Amino acid sequence: MKQYLIGFGALLGLACVISVPVLAQSDVYLCVDANGKKEYKNTGITKGCKLVDLPHVNTIPAPASAKKAASPSTNKPTASPSNFPKVDGSTQKARDSDRKQILLDELKVEEQKLEAIKKEYNGGEVERRADERQPTKYVERVNNLKNDLARTEKNIEALKREISNLK
Repeated sequence: MKQYLIGFGALLGLACVISVPVLAQSDVYLCVDANGKKEYKNTGITKGCKLVDLPHVNTIPAPASAKKAASPSTNKPTASPSNFPKVDGSTQKARDSDRKQILLDELKVEEQKLEAIKKEYNGGEVERRADERQPTKYVERVNNLKNDLARTEKNIEALKREISNLK
């Protein structure tokens, strides 16, 4: 029973210590070494250290209204400024048309690239070159072709998706 009381007393003491706000205040010393280098420390045990007289610092929490003003509301849409440039409909349609043409051109290039890679990859049966006497060079080239094939297919998918999102 005694052990439980001691444990309860320690727990109660710990709870009291935790619930009381602790203000950290300690002495500050200015220490100058033999080379004249200044250093601030919280202990003045070494030679050449002098206690610095600092005024007591009070901290005051910011008022609640300042905190609300500091965080902008996220649910209000921001209006464009009155001098913000506007684009007329025909100009925007021309831009959209240009964008679509650029994407279609990129798609065509990627599809041609895919065909060339597929031809060289030959379904995984890549022909050896004369400069690939070492098996590691051949395996490295096959892996690069495989990676290029996957990347090009992903590029084509992304371009098709982007084109389909256009108006």
